[in-house]
Amino acid sequence: MPAVYSVIFLLGLLGNLLVLAVVSRYKRRAFSLTDTFLVHLAVADLLLVVTLPFYAVQYTSGWIFGSVACKITGWIFSVNLYSTVLLLACISFDRYLAIVHVVQLSWRQNSWYAHVACAVIWAVCSGLSVVDFYFHRVLKLKQLGGASVCMNDFDSQSADHWKALLHMLNLVLGFALPLLVMLYCYIMIFRSLCHAPRLQKQKSLKVIVSIVVAFILCWAPYNALQLVEGLVRVEAIGRGCALEKALDVGILVTQSLGLAHCCLNPLLYAFVGVKFRKELARLFKSLGELCRRGQRFNSRNGSSSSCSRLHRSRKNTSSRNFSSDSETSTTAYSVMF
Repeated sequence: MPAVYSVIFLLGLLGNLLVLAVVSRYKRRAFSLTDTFLVHLAVADLLLVVTLPFYAVQYTSGWIFGSVACKITGWIFSVNLYSTVLLLACISFDRYLAIVHVVQLSWRQNSWYAHVACAVIWAVCSGLSVVDFYFHRVLKLKQLGGASVCMNDFDSQSADHWKALLHMLNLVLGFALPLLVMLYCYIMIFRSLCHAPRLQKQKSLKVIVSIVVAFILCWAPYNALQLVEGLVRVEAIGRGCALEKALDVGILVTQSLGLAHCCLNPLLYAFVGVKFRKELARLFKSLGELCRRGQRFNSRNGSSSSCSRLHRSRKNTSSRNFSSDSETSTTAYSVMF
């Protein structure tokens, strides 16, 4: 698991930082609601991946970061789970209004309203995650040789019922209801596009649908096993050591699959999103040109310094020639760029 978490951390961190870097180049135009939601989606994924090194260390050395860090990381994980699916549901609803009902209201193009909508989403997700923040504690488990583990700690007499309630809350509010909203929106969108071909809208829709499908494929197995575990906790399904061990392993594996979703959105933007791919290419081109300019400047400085040491009598002439060449080179570079 530490290796898996490390790979997800590196890919998720790099990918989502690239997303934010590319989006920052869009300052020449106003953000739409969908643009703003996608930015917040990248931020949510970044918040999640920064917690993964803590859990990677836990698997190797136990939890060594204290109770405060335990509560914060547990809370961030829950907030990300809720915020991702709610942001995707909002993106789907925005596309539904724009394509099916051709809604062109001014508030859909107002970044202030978009940020207010995202602030409401974050507030709701934070409220839903209070349970995880409150119950997350550092425990020493005898099964693991007394190693410290950061996990939910419920009262022993009501632990099963609390866990079942938490699983159902995550399943209904963090997966099922938003998923129903997304499915309804895209069914109606597909029906609308069948009657009126709109190439540009179809291209943008392809990106959004890919993001939603990736979310479902990554998180559906985890939520399905959470449902089974909740039913086992309330004894709706017969308990057994073999079943509980299988659930523990299955939840661990499917949780890793869900966490990998943090890396997928940037890849989908790059492979499916034409505009994003072009803007990313421009970004890399700009960075490459800056590096070449720096190397050229350093090499010119080095050359000038060597000449001055070898030909001290021509120091002023050499310096003037270098300055002239540098200006010419810079001008040529600016014109070409």
